[in-house]
Amino acid sequence: MVNKDLLEMLRCPHCVQEKEGLLDFYRECWLICQDCDRKYPIVDDIPVMLIDEGDKWAGTKRDDLPVPPPPMA
Repeated sequence: MVNKDLLEMLRCPHCVQEKEGLLDFYRECWLICQDCDRKYPIVDDIPVMLIDEGDKWAGTKRDDLPVPPPPMA
């Protein structure tokens, strides 16, 4: 389980410079940016906050996100 204090501090690395970059905690294994809809997986309780990783899932609907996210290659 990811620490709730950490979740409150995290922001979308793509949006944080120009917008708030707030994230929704979704199904305990995804962080979804409220501004750009990039989706960042949480793998082994570690949020993967890489823009490239968020880009991979940007076009995926929330309900179609795999639970749990696939392991990092």
